[in-house]
Amino acid sequence: MLNRRSLRIKVMQALYAYHQAVGSDFLLANDRIAEEFAPDLTSPEPQDRKVLQGQRKLAEVIFKEWHKTKADPEKTEDAAVNEAVADAISFYEKQVKKEGTFFEGQMLHAAESIHDQYIHLLNLPTALLRVMEDERDREARRFTPSKEALLDTTRFEQNQVLEKLVGNKQLQDLTIRRKLQWNGEQEMEALRTAWRQEIKQDAEFQAYLAAPGGNYTEDQEALKHLYKTFVFKEGALATQLDEADLNWEENRPVVKNLVVKTIKMLDEAADENLELMALSANWAEDKEFAQSLYQQTLADDERYEKLIAESVQNWDVERVAQLDKIVLKMALCEMHLFRSIPVKVTINEYIEISKMYSTPKSKQFINGILDKLAQDLTASGAIRKSGRGLLDNQ
Repeated sequence: MLNRRSLRIKVMQALYAYHQAVGSDFLLANDRIAEEFAPDLTSPEPQDRKVLQGQRKLAEVIFKEWHKTKADPEKTEDAAVNEAVADAISFYEKQVKKEGTFFEGQMLHAAESIHDQYIHLLNLPTALLRVMEDERDREARRFTPSKEALLDTTRFEQNQVLEKLVGNKQLQDLTIRRKLQWNGEQEMEALRTAWRQEIKQDAEFQAYLAAPGGNYTEDQEALKHLYKTFVFKEGALATQLDEADLNWEENRPVVKNLVVKTIKMLDEAADENLELMALSANWAEDKEFAQSLYQQTLADDERYEKLIAESVQNWDVERVAQLDKIVLKMALCEMHLFRSIPVKVTINEYIEISKMYSTPKSKQFINGILDKLAQDLTASGAIRKSGRGLLDNQ
């Protein structure tokens, strides 16, 4: 199931994408200033290019200073410069607001799509049955039958666990409503390749097909083997999933956990009304956690930037890697915002995230900064914990 670390990673990725987009918005706003003072080649009146160039440079300097300080922009005696700066600021602020909303939505979609991937993969065995049937039909239409005997797949087609999975009402409903059937050309081609070149040749799968049917445990293990070996490891299906979803490598452990647990749940007592796995134990609560962390980290960005700058001795904060700053800001936000989460838990979580996504030396840097700031902010009363948050996790 989706855990809090996975959610923190989704928030981090959304914030990183947001900051990249905002950087582009700044350049676009500058472009508007440049366009405002570009020579008009169709103008009947002669234009002084040096004057236009001077106006553009002045407007760019004022806009840049506003972007750095967010103080009211300096007014000049040149109305055209003032208007160009005001236009750039207005454009930039509107774009930044849009980016914040957009990437929050993308973050939640990225998390919720994990459950869609889970439901989609539960439909894989059904699609595999279609591939097996198509191969039999193709062989039957051949004028000269293949010298290679067709593999008898009867036992898999009569797999008792597969029958329960196919008959599950919630799976049927979610598949239809969210359009999660296997019917895309690329994914079906990957499945056909996996069947012909990998699954058919697999000794364990062949042994399962050759053995007498009726053993429920063996049916369960066959399905687990199918997923673990041909979906969640290397092969045609794993490659296709990775190419279709940029976050597959990151989401794979969560999806694998959901799928394998579902197969285990489909015991002999399970019926068509068996409830499938949820994305998390309490998605409403987890969703609120992710949204609050994202929104508040952005809202207090300048405050945390200042705290980090004051803590980085003999080092220009501008030289700190963007991803490291985002991790630090998220950690500081979490310490302030979520009183029930112990400080040590927060620090350890973001150290682990930095190990996975940042530079080799980032973990020591982040650990040192957070440990120092946590002590100072706790001593000053800026960080206050309650309940479980008071637990000492040292």
